Amino acid sequence: MKKGVLFGVFALVAMAGLVLAGGQAFAEDDTVRIGVYLPLTGQNAFGGQLELDGVRMAHEEVPTVLGKKVELFVVDNKSDKVESANAVKRLIEREKVHAVIGTYGSSLAMAGGEVAEKAGIPMVGTSCTNPLVTIGKKYIFRVCFIDPYQGAGAATYAINELGAKKAALLTDVANDYAVGLAGFFERSFTKMGGEIVAKLRYNSGDQDFTAQLTEIISKEPDVLFIPAYFAEGAIIMKQAAELGADFQIMGGDAMDNPKIVEIGGEAVEGFVHTTFPYDPSMEDMNPTAQRFTENWRKKNPGQDPNVNAALGYDSYMILIDAIKRAGSIDPEAITKALAETRDFEGVTGLTTINETHDAEKPVGIVMIKDGKKQYVATIQPEL
Repeated sequence: MKKGVLFGVFALVAMAGLVLAGGQAFAEDDTVRIGVYLPLTGQNAFGGQLELDGVRMAHEEVPTVLGKKVELFVVDNKSDKVESANAVKRLIEREKVHAVIGTYGSSLAMAGGEVAEKAGIPMVGTSCTNPLVTIGKKYIFRVCFIDPYQGAGAATYAINELGAKKAALLTDVANDYAVGLAGFFERSFTKMGGEIVAKLRYNSGDQDFTAQLTEIISKEPDVLFIPAYFAEGAIIMKQAAELGADFQIMGGDAMDNPKIVEIGGEAVEGFVHTTFPYDPSMEDMNPTAQRFTENWRKKNPGQDPNVNAALGYDSYMILIDAIKRAGSIDPEAITKALAETRDFEGVTGLTTINETHDAEKPVGIVMIKDGKKQYVATIQPEL
Protein backbone atom coordinates (compact mmCIF):
# COMPACT_ATOMS: atom_id res chain seq x y z
CA MET A 1 0.00 0.00 0.00
CA LYS A 2 1.35 3.45 -0.86
CA LYS A 3 2.32 5.73 2.00
CA GLY A 4 -0.27 8.31 1.05
CA VAL A 5 -3.06 5.76 1.02
CA LEU A 6 -1.88 4.26 4.32
CA PHE A 7 -1.80 7.71 5.90
CA GLY A 8 -5.30 8.34 4.63
CA VAL A 9 -6.62 5.15 6.25
CA PHE A 10 -5.17 6.06 9.65
CA ALA A 11 -6.47 9.61 9.29
CA LEU A 12 -9.97 8.34 8.66
CA VAL A 13 -9.74 6.03 11.67
CA ALA A 14 -8.56 8.88 13.86
CA MET A 15 -11.31 11.20 12.60
CA ALA A 16 -13.90 8.56 13.45
CA GLY A 17 -12.56 8.35 17.00
CA LEU A 18 -11.71 4.66 16.60
CA VAL A 19 -8.75 2.50 17.56
CA LEU A 20 -7.87 -0.84 15.99
CA ALA A 21 -7.78 -3.96 18.18
CA GLY A 22 -7.07 -7.32 16.59
CA GLY A 23 -8.03 -5.84 13.23
CA GLN A 24 -11.34 -4.62 14.70
CA ALA A 25 -12.16 -0.97 15.30
CA PHE A 26 -13.54 0.04 18.67
CA ALA A 27 -14.66 3.40 20.00
CA GLU A 28 -12.11 5.53 21.89
CA ASP A 29 -14.05 8.34 23.53
CA ASP A 30 -15.53 9.27 26.88
CA THR A 31 -17.79 6.22 26.97
CA VAL A 32 -16.88 2.67 27.99
CA ARG A 33 -18.93 0.45 25.70
CA ILE A 34 -19.78 -2.99 27.14
CA GLY A 35 -21.72 -5.52 25.10
CA VAL A 36 -24.04 -8.03 26.76
CA TYR A 37 -25.37 -11.06 24.87
CA LEU A 38 -27.74 -13.36 26.71
CA PRO A 39 -30.69 -15.66 25.90
CA LEU A 40 -33.70 -13.40 26.49
CA THR A 41 -36.00 -15.58 24.42
CA GLY A 42 -36.04 -19.31 23.71
CA GLN A 43 -35.22 -22.29 25.93
CA ASN A 44 -32.77 -20.48 28.19
CA ALA A 45 -34.62 -17.17 28.52
CA PHE A 46 -35.34 -17.41 32.25
CA GLY A 47 -31.67 -17.78 33.19
CA GLY A 48 -30.57 -15.19 30.66
CA GLN A 49 -33.02 -12.59 31.96
CA LEU A 50 -31.86 -13.14 35.54
CA GLU A 51 -28.24 -12.66 34.51
CA LEU A 52 -29.18 -9.47 32.65
CA ASP A 53 -30.96 -8.23 35.77
CA GLY A 54 -27.74 -8.82 37.71
CA VAL A 55 -25.63 -7.01 35.11
CA ARG A 56 -27.98 -4.04 35.11
CA MET A 57 -28.06 -3.87 38.89
CA ALA A 58 -24.25 -3.74 38.98
CA HIS A 59 -24.27 -1.09 36.25
CA GLU A 60 -26.67 1.05 38.28
CA GLU A 61 -24.32 0.82 41.25
CA VAL A 62 -21.16 1.50 39.24
CA PRO A 63 -22.13 3.53 36.14
CA THR A 64 -18.68 5.01 35.53
CA VAL A 65 -15.06 3.87 35.42
CA LEU A 66 -11.86 5.85 34.81
CA GLY A 67 -14.03 8.97 34.77
CA LYS A 68 -15.99 7.65 31.80
CA LYS A 69 -19.66 6.72 31.53
CA VAL A 70 -20.30 3.00 31.05
CA GLU A 71 -22.90 2.21 28.38
CA LEU A 72 -24.44 -1.25 28.03
CA PHE A 73 -25.41 -2.68 24.65
CA VAL A 74 -27.72 -5.67 25.09
CA VAL A 75 -28.45 -8.25 22.38
CA ASP A 76 -30.70 -11.32 22.64
CA ASN A 77 -28.89 -14.46 21.44
CA LYS A 78 -32.29 -16.24 21.35
CA SER A 79 -30.88 -19.43 22.95
CA ASP A 80 -29.36 -20.28 19.57
CA LYS A 81 -25.73 -20.91 18.59
CA VAL A 82 -25.89 -19.08 15.26
CA GLU A 83 -27.70 -16.15 16.84
CA SER A 84 -25.02 -16.05 19.56
CA ALA A 85 -22.26 -15.67 17.00
CA ASN A 86 -24.27 -13.02 15.18
CA ALA A 87 -24.98 -11.18 18.43
CA VAL A 88 -21.30 -10.88 19.32
CA LYS A 89 -20.45 -9.88 15.75
CA ARG A 90 -23.04 -7.12 15.93
CA LEU A 91 -21.75 -5.90 19.30
CA ILE A 92 -18.19 -5.72 18.01
CA GLU A 93 -18.71 -4.48 14.47
CA ARG A 94 -21.74 -2.21 14.86
CA GLU A 95 -21.61 -1.09 18.50
CA LYS A 96 -17.79 -0.99 18.69
CA VAL A 97 -17.71 -2.42 22.22
CA HIS A 98 -14.54 -2.61 24.28
CA ALA A 99 -15.56 -5.83 26.05
CA VAL A 100 -18.40 -8.35 26.13
CA ILE A 101 -20.33 -10.10 28.92
CA GLY A 102 -22.08 -13.44 28.29
CA THR A 103 -23.50 -15.90 28.19
CA TYR A 104 -25.81 -18.35 29.94
CA GLY A 105 -25.38 -21.65 28.09
CA SER A 106 -22.02 -23.17 27.23
CA SER A 107 -22.82 -23.91 23.59
CA LEU A 108 -23.94 -20.29 23.15
CA ALA A 109 -20.74 -19.04 24.80
CA MET A 110 -18.59 -21.22 22.55
CA ALA A 111 -20.26 -19.82 19.44
CA GLY A 112 -20.02 -16.21 20.58
CA GLY A 113 -16.56 -16.67 22.01
CA GLU A 114 -15.11 -17.67 18.66
CA VAL A 115 -16.17 -14.30 17.25
CA ALA A 116 -14.79 -12.32 20.19
CA GLU A 117 -11.52 -14.27 20.09
CA LYS A 118 -11.00 -13.59 16.40
CA ALA A 119 -11.71 -9.89 16.90
CA GLY A 120 -9.42 -9.58 19.93
CA ILE A 121 -12.19 -8.34 22.23
CA PRO A 122 -12.26 -9.65 25.83
CA MET A 123 -15.34 -11.61 26.88
CA VAL A 124 -16.40 -12.50 30.43
CA GLY A 125 -18.63 -15.58 30.61
CA THR A 126 -21.40 -15.70 33.19
CA SER A 127 -22.53 -19.30 33.79
CA CYS A 128 -21.01 -21.15 30.82
CA THR A 129 -19.32 -24.10 32.55
CA ASN A 130 -18.12 -26.33 29.70
CA PRO A 131 -14.25 -26.39 29.61
CA LEU A 132 -14.26 -25.79 25.84
CA VAL A 133 -15.48 -22.22 26.34
CA THR A 134 -12.00 -21.02 27.33
CA ILE A 135 -9.59 -23.73 26.15
CA GLY A 136 -6.96 -22.24 23.85
CA LYS A 137 -8.48 -18.76 24.09
CA LYS A 138 -6.58 -15.58 24.88
CA TYR A 139 -9.54 -13.22 25.19
CA ILE A 140 -12.22 -15.44 26.79
CA PHE A 141 -12.74 -15.61 30.57
CA ARG A 142 -15.50 -16.65 32.96
CA VAL A 143 -16.61 -16.03 36.53
CA CYS A 144 -18.00 -19.55 37.03
CA PHE A 145 -16.27 -22.84 37.83
CA ILE A 146 -16.01 -25.44 35.06
CA ASP A 147 -17.87 -28.72 34.67
CA PRO A 148 -15.01 -31.08 35.65
CA TYR A 149 -14.96 -29.31 39.02
CA GLN A 150 -18.76 -29.21 39.27
CA GLY A 151 -19.10 -32.87 38.29
CA ALA A 152 -16.50 -33.81 40.88
CA GLY A 153 -18.38 -31.74 43.47
CA ALA A 154 -21.63 -33.57 42.77
CA ALA A 155 -19.89 -36.95 42.93
CA THR A 156 -18.09 -36.02 46.16
CA TYR A 157 -21.37 -35.01 47.80
CA ALA A 158 -23.14 -38.15 46.53
CA ILE A 159 -20.54 -40.49 47.97
CA ASN A 160 -19.38 -38.67 51.10
CA GLU A 161 -22.64 -37.08 52.24
CA LEU A 162 -25.37 -39.29 50.75
CA GLY A 163 -23.46 -42.56 51.05
CA ALA A 164 -24.21 -43.47 47.44
CA LYS A 165 -22.48 -46.50 45.93
CA LYS A 166 -24.46 -46.88 42.69
CA ALA A 167 -25.51 -44.12 40.32
CA ALA A 168 -27.45 -43.77 37.06
CA LEU A 169 -27.26 -41.03 34.43
CA LEU A 170 -30.04 -39.55 32.29
CA THR A 171 -28.52 -37.14 29.77
CA ASP A 172 -29.67 -34.78 27.03
CA VAL A 173 -27.33 -35.90 24.23
CA ALA A 174 -28.14 -32.83 22.12
CA ASN A 175 -26.75 -30.45 24.75
CA ASP A 176 -23.01 -29.81 25.21
CA TYR A 177 -23.45 -28.79 28.84
CA ALA A 178 -25.40 -31.95 29.75
CA VAL A 179 -23.07 -34.36 27.96
CA GLY A 180 -19.97 -32.78 29.47
CA LEU A 181 -21.28 -32.62 33.02
CA ALA A 182 -22.57 -36.21 32.92
CA GLY A 183 -19.15 -37.40 31.79
CA PHE A 184 -17.32 -35.53 34.54
CA PHE A 185 -19.72 -36.83 37.21
CA GLU A 186 -19.18 -40.38 35.95
CA ARG A 187 -15.41 -40.02 35.93
CA SER A 188 -15.27 -38.70 39.49
CA PHE A 189 -17.91 -41.07 40.87
CA THR A 190 -16.13 -44.17 39.57
CA LYS A 191 -12.71 -42.83 40.60
CA MET A 192 -14.02 -42.55 44.15
CA GLY A 193 -15.20 -46.17 44.10
CA GLY A 194 -18.80 -45.74 42.92
CA GLU A 195 -20.48 -47.76 40.16
CA ILE A 196 -22.51 -46.41 37.23
CA VAL A 197 -25.34 -48.91 36.75
CA ALA A 198 -27.25 -47.21 33.92
CA LYS A 199 -26.67 -44.52 31.28
CA LEU A 200 -29.81 -43.42 29.45
CA ARG A 201 -30.32 -40.63 26.90
CA TYR A 202 -32.89 -38.19 25.62
CA ASN A 203 -33.01 -35.17 23.29
CA SER A 204 -33.76 -31.53 24.09
CA GLY A 205 -37.48 -30.88 24.04
CA ASP A 206 -38.54 -34.43 24.96
CA GLN A 207 -41.50 -34.60 27.34
CA ASP A 208 -41.87 -38.34 28.01
CA PHE A 209 -39.10 -40.02 30.00
CA THR A 210 -41.02 -43.02 31.29
CA ALA A 211 -39.14 -45.60 29.20
CA GLN A 212 -35.75 -44.39 30.38
CA LEU A 213 -36.89 -44.05 33.98
CA THR A 214 -38.42 -47.54 34.00
CA GLU A 215 -35.09 -49.02 32.97
CA ILE A 216 -33.22 -46.91 35.52
CA ILE A 217 -35.56 -48.01 38.32
CA SER A 218 -34.85 -51.65 37.42
CA LYS A 219 -31.13 -51.04 38.05
CA GLU A 220 -31.79 -49.85 41.64
CA PRO A 221 -29.32 -46.95 41.80
CA ASP A 222 -28.80 -44.95 44.98
CA VAL A 223 -28.60 -41.73 42.96
CA LEU A 224 -29.87 -40.55 39.58
CA PHE A 225 -27.81 -37.67 38.19
CA ILE A 226 -29.64 -35.47 35.65
CA PRO A 227 -27.47 -32.64 34.23
CA ALA A 228 -30.63 -31.06 32.76
CA TYR A 229 -32.12 -27.61 32.41
CA PHE A 230 -34.81 -26.88 34.98
CA ALA A 231 -37.94 -27.45 32.85
CA GLU A 232 -36.97 -30.91 31.62
CA GLY A 233 -35.43 -31.77 34.97
CA ALA A 234 -38.66 -31.00 36.81
CA ILE A 235 -40.65 -33.15 34.38
CA ILE A 236 -38.18 -36.02 34.85
CA MET A 237 -38.60 -35.84 38.62
CA LYS A 238 -42.38 -35.71 38.35
CA GLN A 239 -42.48 -38.79 36.12
CA ALA A 240 -39.97 -40.61 38.33
CA ALA A 241 -42.24 -40.03 41.34
CA GLU A 242 -45.25 -41.28 39.39
CA LEU A 243 -43.34 -44.47 38.61
CA GLY A 244 -42.53 -45.00 42.28
CA ALA A 245 -38.80 -44.23 42.15
CA ASP A 246 -37.21 -44.03 45.58
CA PHE A 247 -33.64 -43.05 44.69
CA GLN A 248 -32.07 -39.63 45.35
CA ILE A 249 -32.11 -37.34 42.31
CA MET A 250 -29.28 -34.86 41.79
CA GLY A 251 -28.66 -32.21 39.14
CA GLY A 252 -26.30 -29.44 38.08
CA ASP A 253 -26.32 -25.65 38.28
CA ALA A 254 -28.80 -25.29 35.39
CA MET A 255 -31.49 -26.59 37.79
CA ASP A 256 -31.08 -23.51 39.98
CA ASN A 257 -34.47 -22.04 39.14
CA PRO A 258 -37.51 -21.45 41.37
CA LYS A 259 -39.82 -22.71 38.63
CA ILE A 260 -38.78 -26.32 39.25
CA VAL A 261 -41.13 -26.36 42.25
CA GLU A 262 -43.93 -24.85 40.18
CA ILE A 263 -43.46 -27.46 37.44
CA GLY A 264 -42.53 -30.50 39.52
CA GLY A 265 -44.63 -29.90 42.63
CA GLU A 266 -44.07 -32.34 45.48
CA ALA A 267 -41.91 -34.54 43.23
CA VAL A 268 -38.96 -32.14 43.60
CA GLU A 269 -38.96 -32.28 47.39
CA GLY A 270 -35.51 -33.41 48.53
CA PHE A 271 -33.92 -32.77 45.14
CA VAL A 272 -30.25 -31.78 45.40
CA HIS A 273 -28.21 -29.84 42.87
CA THR A 274 -24.85 -28.17 42.57
CA THR A 275 -24.66 -24.41 42.32
CA PHE A 276 -22.20 -21.59 42.66
CA PRO A 277 -21.41 -20.62 46.25
CA TYR A 278 -24.28 -18.19 46.72
CA ASP A 279 -27.92 -18.43 47.72
CA PRO A 280 -30.07 -16.08 49.80
CA SER A 281 -30.55 -18.94 52.28
CA MET A 282 -26.85 -19.46 52.95
CA GLU A 283 -25.29 -18.55 56.28
CA ASP A 284 -22.10 -16.53 56.75
CA MET A 285 -22.37 -14.48 53.54
CA ASN A 286 -19.48 -12.20 52.74
CA PRO A 287 -20.21 -8.43 52.86
CA THR A 288 -20.63 -8.20 49.07
CA ALA A 289 -23.20 -10.99 49.04
CA GLN A 290 -25.06 -9.44 51.96
CA ARG A 291 -25.22 -6.06 50.23
CA PHE A 292 -26.29 -7.63 46.94
CA THR A 293 -29.08 -9.61 48.64
CA GLU A 294 -30.38 -6.58 50.53
CA ASN A 295 -30.30 -4.31 47.47
CA TRP A 296 -31.96 -6.93 45.27
CA ARG A 297 -34.83 -7.36 47.73
CA LYS A 298 -35.33 -3.60 47.92
CA LYS A 299 -35.39 -3.39 44.14
CA ASN A 300 -37.54 -6.53 43.71
CA PRO A 301 -39.96 -6.76 46.67
CA GLY A 302 -41.10 -10.30 47.36
CA GLN A 303 -38.52 -11.84 45.02
CA ASP A 304 -35.25 -13.39 46.15
CA PRO A 305 -32.23 -13.28 43.85
CA ASN A 306 -30.84 -16.51 42.49
CA VAL A 307 -27.29 -17.38 41.57
CA ASN A 308 -27.68 -16.41 37.90
CA ALA A 309 -28.39 -12.83 38.90
CA ALA A 310 -25.35 -13.01 41.18
CA LEU A 311 -23.15 -14.25 38.33
CA GLY A 312 -24.36 -11.46 36.05
CA TYR A 313 -23.55 -8.97 38.79
CA ASP A 314 -20.10 -10.47 39.40
CA SER A 315 -19.29 -10.53 35.67
CA TYR A 316 -19.86 -6.79 35.38
CA MET A 317 -17.98 -5.96 38.58
CA ILE A 318 -14.97 -8.11 37.67
CA LEU A 319 -14.83 -6.47 34.25
CA ILE A 320 -15.03 -2.99 35.77
CA ASP A 321 -12.30 -3.94 38.26
CA ALA A 322 -10.09 -5.08 35.39
CA ILE A 323 -10.64 -1.81 33.51
CA LYS A 324 -9.70 0.13 36.66
CA ARG A 325 -6.52 -1.88 37.14
CA ALA A 326 -5.68 -1.59 33.45
CA GLY A 327 -6.15 2.17 33.59
CA SER A 328 -7.37 1.91 30.03
CA ILE A 329 -10.25 0.80 27.81
CA ASP A 330 -7.87 -0.75 25.33
CA PRO A 331 -9.01 -4.38 24.83
CA GLU A 332 -5.48 -5.72 25.14
CA ALA A 333 -4.98 -3.93 28.46
CA ILE A 334 -8.36 -5.15 29.74
CA THR A 335 -7.49 -8.71 28.69
CA LYS A 336 -4.20 -8.58 30.58
CA ALA A 337 -5.90 -7.24 33.71
CA LEU A 338 -8.63 -9.90 33.59
CA ALA A 339 -5.96 -12.60 33.43
CA GLU A 340 -4.36 -11.11 36.56
CA THR A 341 -7.58 -11.16 38.65
CA ARG A 342 -6.85 -12.61 42.08
CA ASP A 343 -9.16 -13.04 45.10
CA PHE A 344 -11.82 -10.64 43.82
CA GLU A 345 -14.64 -10.59 46.37
CA GLY A 346 -17.94 -10.98 44.57
CA VAL A 347 -21.39 -12.22 45.45
CA THR A 348 -20.30 -15.77 44.58
CA GLY A 349 -17.24 -15.61 46.81
CA LEU A 350 -13.58 -14.99 46.08
CA THR A 351 -12.72 -15.34 42.42
CA THR A 352 -9.26 -16.00 41.05
CA ILE A 353 -8.82 -16.32 37.30
CA ASN A 354 -6.41 -19.19 36.64
CA GLU A 355 -4.08 -19.85 33.72
CA THR A 356 -6.91 -21.33 31.62
CA HIS A 357 -9.03 -18.23 32.30
CA ASP A 358 -11.49 -20.13 34.50
CA ALA A 359 -12.70 -19.01 37.93
CA GLU A 360 -11.45 -20.97 40.91
CA LYS A 361 -14.15 -21.23 43.58
CA PRO A 362 -15.84 -24.02 45.59
CA VAL A 363 -19.06 -25.83 44.65
CA GLY A 364 -22.27 -25.07 46.52
CA ILE A 365 -25.02 -27.63 47.20
CA VAL A 366 -28.71 -26.71 47.38
CA MET A 367 -31.64 -28.91 48.46
CA ILE A 368 -35.35 -28.34 47.98
CA LYS A 369 -36.90 -28.42 51.46
CA ASP A 370 -40.58 -27.68 52.12
CA GLY A 371 -40.88 -26.34 48.59
CA LYS A 372 -37.99 -23.89 48.96
CA LYS A 373 -34.29 -23.87 48.17
CA GLN A 374 -31.97 -24.36 51.09
CA TYR A 375 -28.20 -23.94 50.80
CA VAL A 376 -26.87 -27.02 52.60
CA ALA A 377 -23.14 -27.37 51.88
CA THR A 378 -20.02 -25.96 50.30
CA ILE A 379 -17.89 -28.70 48.73
CA GLN A 380 -14.21 -28.84 47.90
CA PRO A 381 -14.33 -31.65 45.30
CA GLU A 382 -12.05 -34.66 45.36
CA LEU A 383 -10.41 -34.42 41.93
